[in-house]
Amino acid sequence: GSGLVGSGTTAVMMGALLMYNIAPGPQLFVQQPVLVWSLIASLMVGNIILLVLNLPLVGFFARMLSIPNYILIPIIASVSFVGVYAIHSNIFDLLLCMGLGVCGYILRKFDFPLAPLILGFVLGELMESNLRRALSISQGELDVLWSSNISIGLWIMSGLLLILPIVRKYLFIKKQQA
Repeated sequence: GSGLVGSGTTAVMMGALLMYNIAPGPQLFVQQPVLVWSLIASLMVGNIILLVLNLPLVGFFARMLSIPNYILIPIIASVSFVGVYAIHSNIFDLLLCMGLGVCGYILRKFDFPLAPLILGFVLGELMESNLRRALSISQGELDVLWSSNISIGLWIMSGLLLILPIVRKYLFIKKQQA
């Protein structure tokens, strides 16, 4: 198996590999050695370039930290909008960028974790195609989704993952009141 994803960076890397039908995991070194060693070599070159750039510019970068957010955020947003518009020259892409930015802001305010969200975007298409495949094999019968012991076990675990945080919070509140 691929294992559990612990951070947003790991989720992005795993998602990128899965998008190109490359199974992440220990067998990656055996199945895709050119890719792995190219990635390691590019990281080495990137670190050397960072060292060459950062040593003379460390003072400038330190002064950039003193720029207030009310100046920095519009500059970052403007550069992002230019980049999004430059790819397809489409106004819809700008509106989508703004909508996703607002959604991201709301998710950040409510402390949603980033890794599951990225995995949902990346793996959603894969899950949808496998659901379509299962339904076409069963000729549209939905019973295939809960007909085996494995699928019932997965449904129960999914339900527990949804219910347990609520129960835990309820028990915590009860404990605080006692």
